[in-house]
Amino acid sequence: MLPPKTSPASPLAPLDPQATAPYYRQIYDRFRSAIAAGVLKPGDRIPSARALTQELGLARGTIEAAYSLLAAEGYIQARGQAGTIVTPDLRPRLAGAGLPPPDQAPASSFRPDSILPFQMGLPALDTFPRKIWARLGARCVRAMQAADMAHPSVYGLPALRTEIASYLQLSRGIRCSPAQVFVTAGYRHTMELICHSLLKSGDRIWVEDPGYPPTRELLAHMGMNAVPVPVDEDGMQVAYGIATTPRARAAVVTPAHQSPLCVSLSLPRRLALLEWAARSGAWIVEDDYDGEYRYVSRPLPALKSLDRDGRVLYAGTFSKVLFPSIRLAYLVVPESQVECFAAVSQVFAAGIPALTQEIVTAFIAEGHFARHIQRMRKLYVERRDAVRNGLERVLGKYIRIESPPGGMHLILRLRGRMSDRKLVARMREDGLYAEALTDWTTDGARVPALLVNFTNVASEAAAEALGRRILALL
Repeated sequence: MLPPKTSPASPLAPLDPQATAPYYRQIYDRFRSAIAAGVLKPGDRIPSARALTQELGLARGTIEAAYSLLAAEGYIQARGQAGTIVTPDLRPRLAGAGLPPPDQAPASSFRPDSILPFQMGLPALDTFPRKIWARLGARCVRAMQAADMAHPSVYGLPALRTEIASYLQLSRGIRCSPAQVFVTAGYRHTMELICHSLLKSGDRIWVEDPGYPPTRELLAHMGMNAVPVPVDEDGMQVAYGIATTPRARAAVVTPAHQSPLCVSLSLPRRLALLEWAARSGAWIVEDDYDGEYRYVSRPLPALKSLDRDGRVLYAGTFSKVLFPSIRLAYLVVPESQVECFAAVSQVFAAGIPALTQEIVTAFIAEGHFARHIQRMRKLYVERRDAVRNGLERVLGKYIRIESPPGGMHLILRLRGRMSDRKLVARMREDGLYAEALTDWTTDGARVPALLVNFTNVASEAAAEALGRRILALL
């Protein structure tokens, strides 16, 4: 007999005609493993016996034997004309079968695919203008032509690159052409593109300490050496970096709101950093992840706006101002490096879905983007103050809250000798989110503190209730 065929959409791994187990048993094992791994979830519909018979090219009795065994053990249920589904509320207990359940995912994930109270990296999802987004999406789908269904440009949709360049000139003081803008699939993709284009294995890169952990991890995987440079109230200590590692090839900084301390890089240090880069031929990666959100004054000009020697690469993202699942970011490169980045993009970039880019383009062009940011600035001030007041009322004896002038999170300094890592672990077990400041440092020597996002806590009363849950964990 010829080996059975499987389609790419099938949940089954290819069946083995040489295996000692009969086909019905192999089908049973594949479905059982898919359910245990969470690939098939409770309530999911599975192919009918007739459809699977045609797909695999087997006798229908073989498929029915496998389905009968799965039903007898409680994995699936037949619902007549509604089809066959994975048993609702099923909680499989299969040792070693596939991936761990979601509640056993690593606690240090940056970022988890959940929406928990205080979860870092999430904008106010409850206030996103979904009706406007849906209307624009429907219009873009209706206007789709055959050319829009081909492979998307690896550089980004030309119309979106133009809108981004215009937006940056008005809001961040960055003069750039659309050709300098490269659309990426997020911060990690942006960093990969920079590393492949300008850096090489063994290069030493300044990173902020404390600083965003995935930056260090990504550089390590690329074979580069992250050099921690301390951060104080004026941002990265540029003089320290020059004194210890003057020949570093690049520096990764968050000048507007240092991640995670939310301080701003002072003007003298900005100028010193630019001078060092120009003198030594190094590159500066400006990660402006939420520079739009400053509440005590107008947003600070980007470091890129001061760049006269073409040494700054400006990285922006739509994750913080729209929503993370959009997976859309952008990179502005010096004019002298456009050809280099274009060549590297041809090799490493796959292109971002054109439909997503079309919707974002319309969202910006019609003014919805600017209005959304303005609304969020006002809302975030209200929510920041409400969360701070609510938590202080309950936890004031145990924490000192730092309320930064911008950004989307608060810093909860723990009093006494409490471990922030242990408290974070307890909060995760209780369905709350926080990140330990010591996990953002290279040696864990910082004063323990919690990083908590305030954007999705809607009121002071809600913050108080959450504070009482934290108090119980203390």
